[in-house]
Amino acid sequence: MTDRETVEIEAAAFRRLRDHLMLQRPDVQNIELMILAGFCRNCLADWYREAAENRGMAMTRDEAREAVYGMPYAEFRARHQAEATPEQLAAFEARKR
Repeated sequence: MTDRETVEIEAAAFRRLRDHLMLQRPDVQNIELMILAGFCRNCLADWYREAAENRGMAMTRDEAREAVYGMPYAEFRARHQAEATPEQLAAFEARKR
């Protein structure tokens, strides 16, 4: 496999993960992702922005979040994000330890 093919496959896998979280599972809360996987949509947006900046492209956090969420972050939050429950917050804290 060439380097270009590797990049294309990795990019396709990222797009599939992003689309899965955006379209098929917007109900999955970021805190649930953090508890179970140690990353969330905001992490993906941060990694996306860092990758752009490492290639000399300026990108704001809001632009990166919109690329990952498929809409402005505030709109996604209003549509899909619920306040974390006390149980979720406790599980998140326990995972951090």
